[in-house]
Amino acid sequence: MIQLNWTTVTGVVKPGYQVASGQSKNSPYEKGTLEIQQPHFQQLGLDLSDCYLGTINVSIAPYTFKVVEPKYTFPHLKWHADYPAETFSFSPCIVEHLDESVQGFVYYPHPETKIGHFQDPSVIEIIAPRLSDMEYGDRLTLKLNPQEIQLLSSDDRANAPAQG
Repeated sequence: MIQLNWTTVTGVVKPGYQVASGQSKNSPYEKGTLEIQQPHFQQLGLDLSDCYLGTINVSIAPYTFKVVEPKYTFPHLKWHADYPAETFSFSPCIVEHLDESVQGFVYYPHPETKIGHFQDPSVIEIIAPRLSDMEYGDRLTLKLNPQEIQLLSSDDRANAPAQG
């Protein structure tokens, strides 16, 4: 993954719902959603076998982001028999924490197709190999492909055309 013009943003690791990793005690799923979804993504050409099957939730406040042209989009994926299909997008990224740098993916379950567990618009979910010594509250750096993911400031959001 060679990319010279990354958009770089520093964020803070935040607790998530722990549904993706299967650690939530209140999940409607029998195991972690990523463990269930991963074979479907693999079949569609996205290999996450090197990644921890949970998400890193990174607050990039005061910024938010917009998924523009992600490398992978899987529309209307029926990944669980008991729940409606969802649309997922992924964009390769680089995650830097302390002295570690790993390649991962922005994981974007499209909110319009989700049944719950919605994220704050300033939180980016990342799937990546496990990073050692990472804790909630740690700062990390994300390098994003600007052709796939756009960062928006509050000024950008105020001047953006209405959606709908």
